[in-house]
Amino acid sequence: MNRIKEVLEEKGIKQTWLAERLKKSYNMVNSYVQNRRQPSLKILNDIADILDVDVRDLLVGKKK
Repeated sequence: MNRIKEVLEEKGIKQTWLAERLKKSYNMVNSYVQNRRQPSLKILNDIADILDVDVRDLLVGKKK
């Protein structure tokens, strides 16, 4: 599970903008955002860099 959707909403950023920066299709980014598919660690790091957040902010821990 990831928090990409929440971080995008917090920053007011659209999925289309992120897709352009990642050079990925909107459908691929949408699948990451909807947690249907998990990005590789490289892509996750790229997303964190683009969004200017720590990569850990994009992850959901299993322990509550």
